[in-house]
Amino acid sequence: MTRESTYERLNDVFRDVFDDEKIQICDETTSGDIEDWDSFEHINLVVAVEEEFHFKFPMGKVITMKNVGEMVDIIMEMGR
Repeated sequence: MTRESTYERLNDVFRDVFDDEKIQICDETTSGDIEDWDSFEHINLVVAVEEEFHFKFPMGKVITMKNVGEMVDIIMEMGR
């Protein structure tokens, strides 16, 4: 799994969760960049990402992620 393929899959998840086909995520994307990304939608997003990539985020990592780049780092690490 490459970082680029991870972003392609993750971008689809974001578009589905937030019901917005215009979303284009990058390393620096945060909840402040996506209008409907609140604490409730964060939970939905984490669950959707876990389902897409077939793993569970460690709880400590979920609460410390600062941006999408950190999420991708965790996905890449878990996919090894």
